[in-house]
Amino acid sequence: MNDRFLRACRREPVDRTPLWIMRQAGRYLPEYRELRAKADFLTVCRTPELAAEVTLQPLRRFQLDASIMFADIMTPLDAFDIAMTFNPGPKVAQPIRTRADVDRLHAKPAEEAVPYVAETLRILRRELDGRTPLIGFCGAPFTIAAYLVQGEGKEGFNALKKMMFEAPSTLEALLEKLTLAMADYVRLQAKAGAQAIQIFDSWVGVVSPEDWDRYVLEPTKALVTAVRASGVPVIYFANGATTILDRVAAVGADVYGIDWRIPLDEARARLGGAPAVQGNLDPAVLLGPVAEIERRAADVVRRGGGKGHIFNLGHGIFPETPIESVEALVRTVRGA
Repeated sequence: MNDRFLRACRREPVDRTPLWIMRQAGRYLPEYRELRAKADFLTVCRTPELAAEVTLQPLRRFQLDASIMFADIMTPLDAFDIAMTFNPGPKVAQPIRTRADVDRLHAKPAEEAVPYVAETLRILRRELDGRTPLIGFCGAPFTIAAYLVQGEGKEGFNALKKMMFEAPSTLEALLEKLTLAMADYVRLQAKAGAQAIQIFDSWVGVVSPEDWDRYVLEPTKALVTAVRASGVPVIYFANGATTILDRVAAVGADVYGIDWRIPLDEARARLGGAPAVQGNLDPAVLLGPVAEIERRAADVVRRGGGKGHIFNLGHGIFPETPIESVEALVRTVRGA
C-alpha cells in the first residue's frame, strides 16, 4: 500500500514528500467536463458510481499519493433539508438570518440524510485497493455558517458580520448545531472507509483575532476532537488565517493546511512547530511556465523539511490549469 500520505500525517519517516492537490478531481480535467456535460453537479455528488468515477479520474493521469472523495462542503446540509443550487458555487435558497431561522433547523442523522456519501466511500476503498489512502472532508462550522447566513460566497460576508455584531447568541446557536451535524457527518465517513478527514475553513480569514476566539476556536476544536475520536488523522485548512496562526494551532489538528500567503517554514514556526503541515504552492503558479513551476515547487519541498510535510497547493486548483502544468508539478515533487 502507498501510505506516504498517512505516514506524513503522523510525522513518520517517508521516502519522499507525498503529494495530492486540492480539487484534484474537477473542472481542469477534460474527462470531468465530459462527464458533467451529461449530469449536473448535484446529480454527480448524489450518485455514488459517478462520484467515485470523478474521484478516480486524476489518479489515472497523475502519480498522486492520496485521493479525496468527490463531494461539496455543503453536502451534509441535506441533513437540514436546506435547498440550494450550484452555479458553480453554492447559493442557499433561504439564508439563515434570525433566531427563528436557526431554531427551525433540526438535523437528521447523516446516515439517513446522505447515505450516498457512505456508499461512494465504500466503492472507492474497493476500487483503490491500497493504491492511495482515501481522504474524506467537511466544512468547518464557521465556513458553513458563513454560506448559510450570507446565502452565497461573497467577499466580506457582511450579512454574517451583521449577525456577529447584532445577534451574537444567534450565530453561536447556529454554530452549535452545525458542529454537531459536521461531527456526525465525519463519523459516517470514517465508518465508511475514509482514512483521513480534511476540515475546510475557507472563509475564516474574514474574522479578527477577537472574533476567532469567540466564534471559531471552540466549534473547530470540538469538530477536530470528533474526527480524532473516529481514529483517523485530521487536517485543518484555515484559508486566509496566516496572521493568526498562533491561534489556529490551538484547534489540535494532526496536520495544518497552509495557504500560499506565507512561506511554509515560517508558517510552521508560527504554529509552534506544528505536528505536520500541508501545502502550499500558489495555485496560480500552475498557470505559468514549467521552469517557474519547477522552481517554486522545489522551494516548497525544501521549506517543508521532509518529515511531516504533505505537498499541496495553497488553495484549490484553477479550472483553467493546463494538464501539462500538473504533470510538471507531479514530476518535480516526486523527484525532489
